[in-house]
Amino acid sequence: QVQLVESGGGLVQAGGSLRLSCAASGSIFSINTMAWYRQAPGNQRELVASITSGGTTNYAESAKGRFIISRDNAKNTVYLQMNSLKPEDTAVYYCNANVLVVAKILVDCWGQGTQVTVSS
Repeated sequence: QVQLVESGGGLVQAGGSLRLSCAASGSIFSINTMAWYRQAPGNQRELVASITSGGTTNYAESAKGRFIISRDNAKNTVYLQMNSLKPEDTAVYYCNANVLVVAKILVDCWGQGTQVTVSS
């Protein structure tokens, strides 16, 4: 009923920047919190940053000062601007959204993931 489509991943050198986007579509009534998670090989999926519908943000310590999460509520889209990238930021990045669908049911939705690789 709801699809999240991510884009913007790729290969970048250490110190570079990337901007991830995630657009939600489908039977959406409203979207509460949107977030970015990441999972590196052999590691558990971890929260990178989240943003509420009102714009309140939360960041993992590793992301503070380097990453900026934002959203466009009119477009049901969340962004992650990643600056000063480090090799340890290499991971698959997943978009997450807590969606109230038109049937007035809360659904936790995930994107398919986008690879971010930072070379040293």
